[in-house]
Amino acid sequence: MDIFLQDPSDIPLPPDEVSIRQFHAEPWPDQRRVRVYLEVTPFQKRPNGEIKIFDPGGAEAAHLTIVETVVPKMEFTVHLRGPSTVGEYTATATVYYTGHADQTDQDKTGDKEKLPVPTRITVVARAEAKFEIQAAAE
Repeated sequence: MDIFLQDPSDIPLPPDEVSIRQFHAEPWPDQRRVRVYLEVTPFQKRPNGEIKIFDPGGAEAAHLTIVETVVPKMEFTVHLRGPSTVGEYTATATVYYTGHADQTDQDKTGDKEKLPVPTRITVVARAEAKFEIQAAAE
């Protein structure tokens, strides 16, 4: 018996071709948590991600970092910071890859050595979703 864990027609893509298939966010009834769904295309190299939620005034209300995910379909519950504000919130998703660029440097003695250069970030996809938190019923 063969077991397939993914659709065989979904071919894993190289980093520069990875994209976001679906992204949406919806508040829980308690208005303090948000369910976030992110789906990316199948990938050859594990991508990183970042999800941010901004309140109606544009201030960051939540932040989530994804480090080298192993699955293309992800679902998270994010807790909102600060007091709950009624209105339209904006959720953003960024999918990216990191890498190190080595740089040869020559020190004062004339010896050459490889020095690490700060991490290089390559953004491959972005998405945005809006949702609304309504006033609590009294």
